[in-house]
Amino acid sequence: MTESARRVLLVDDEPDIVAPLSYALRAEGFDVEAAGDGEDALEAALRGNYDVVVLDLMMPGMQGTEVCRRVRLQSIVPIIMLTAKDSELDRIIGLELGADDYVTKPFSTRELASRIRAVLRRRDFERSAQEATQIRVGDIKVDLVGHRVEVHGQEVHLTPSEFKLLALFVREPDRVFSRWQIMEHLWEAAYVGTARAADVHVHKLRNKIEDDPDQPRRIVTVREAGYKLVSL
Repeated sequence: MTESARRVLLVDDEPDIVAPLSYALRAEGFDVEAAGDGEDALEAALRGNYDVVVLDLMMPGMQGTEVCRRVRLQSIVPIIMLTAKDSELDRIIGLELGADDYVTKPFSTRELASRIRAVLRRRDFERSAQEATQIRVGDIKVDLVGHRVEVHGQEVHLTPSEFKLLALFVREPDRVFSRWQIMEHLWEAAYVGTARAADVHVHKLRNKIEDDPDQPRRIVTVREAGYKLVSL
């Protein structure tokens, strides 16, 4: 996504702040929409596909802290709090409610734009890191860090060895793994037992992830070679 496409929801009840700030942020390349009170801000933040919410702390009606709390219950959109207060307590409260950053008035537009970019870079990095640890093959989704598996969108509980075997397959779908390779992967060392032990592990995994374990379509047997995960 290009920076010019980044959508900012600016929430402040003071028109003499919103108008010039919106203009300046647009000049910085952001797409800016504004809300003038907490209720409108909450509705817009949950309805709109914003990349960041810049939220004033002190507003009539619903306070910015309450907006932040409610938004964070339903969304991970980055939130930058704006306030005229400069106390450590206000800053802590805002961050504990889920705000990603905190800017004290008065501030320069350049500073706010820099803070927005920094929050967006951090969120992009976190998203990229998360995507790198989550692998989807067909209707199987594996979270390599969280050790979670979903099939057809439903969570499937695997034993550590079953998860380790599935992780081997999803990293290289359609690759045929021999029984020896499977067992050495599970043992994390040279395997000295019978390669047929791999059949037992594959059978147990199939019982967890196949619609019909007797007629597997995800992990299939390759005659005289081993097993592979089919990228359906």
